[in-house]
Amino acid sequence: MQRLPSLIFFLFFASAVIGQNAVRFEIKSLPPYDNSDSEIFLAGSFNGWNPQDKNFQFNKTANGNYFLEIKLNSSYYEYKITRGGWDKVECTDSSEDVLNRQLKINSDTTIEITIQGWKDHFSPVAVKRKNTTGKNVQIIDTAFLIPQLQRTRRIWVYLPDGYNTSTHRYPVLYMHDGQNVFDDATSYAGEWGVDECIDTMKKKSIVVAIDNGGTKRLNEYCPYDFSLSGSVSGKGEGKQYVDFIVKNLKPFIDKKYRTLTDSDNTFIAGSSMGGLISMYAILHYPEVFGGAGIFSPAFWVGPAIFDEIKNSGEKVKGRIYFYAGGAESETMVPGTEKAYELMKQFPNSKETIVIVKDGLHNEPRWRIEFAEFYKWMIN
Repeated sequence: MQRLPSLIFFLFFASAVIGQNAVRFEIKSLPPYDNSDSEIFLAGSFNGWNPQDKNFQFNKTANGNYFLEIKLNSSYYEYKITRGGWDKVECTDSSEDVLNRQLKINSDTTIEITIQGWKDHFSPVAVKRKNTTGKNVQIIDTAFLIPQLQRTRRIWVYLPDGYNTSTHRYPVLYMHDGQNVFDDATSYAGEWGVDECIDTMKKKSIVVAIDNGGTKRLNEYCPYDFSLSGSVSGKGEGKQYVDFIVKNLKPFIDKKYRTLTDSDNTFIAGSSMGGLISMYAILHYPEVFGGAGIFSPAFWVGPAIFDEIKNSGEKVKGRIYFYAGGAESETMVPGTEKAYELMKQFPNSKETIVIVKDGLHNEPRWRIEFAEFYKWMIN
């Protein structure tokens, strides 16, 4: 679990919130086998689900109790406790995964936490999750170079049934947070089940999934420099990341596989920060991407995206699918609706928007929504 799902769960626009609240987290109970010398961290939607963020490390009192005090804007958050990595995340006392902790903040508050278990305490056999990738999914490369950022990344590909026995060419969908796209064993919040979904569809496509960069996820999925919650800030690397997809990854995919290379058959999609960078991609490369899936977009991290829509939206000639859940935050739906309304002003593109009143910001919800997006976008 990492971003969580995915992925990140960002739930307010900085410009829409006034003031911050003092939030104190106190760990009241640790597993009986914990030696009390652990470095313990808070990972959640407020820090890009970084499992070892020093700004969110618990302090330890003289009597061995752990506490952490931070400032948070009034909003809704999700989080988990780790010991510095997702292999050391909290779990039940029988090694089972626990759901994200939920937190709604509108005033100063103290949160008391009980940790039942640590994942790495249990044997690998006991905690190993089942691999759920279908037979049509393969890993292209575990260290595909991103020359613009001098980093490497695992890349997955889904090839439809019949690909190897036909000469047919296929549309291509590029997706972010590749860990969560096909396989529950690699996901940090559950998988989207994209391979199983497309297996059932009449019109098939190739899907290319790019793993996120872990601690660099916020940077790579944000086109602009950002500062969040007073303590999380960074340099936006979204332009370089999108340039990599367009100038390096897509040419590789088009050369290696039988693809339909035109914009009418090239799509991009993602959730949360992946929604933000997908919106940016179709605005900056409308000649490349003919469609985008914008799921629960973290527009508040990069509010400049609205100016980009105003200035560049008329160039988009593709289709954009917007989704937001009413249970994500007070600002998720308004922000998504704002982008939708701005794009509706331009006659060359086609938009649709889906609002689910009780929709949460998580992979299970996006898995449900993906099927509707796919049918609308590709079928």
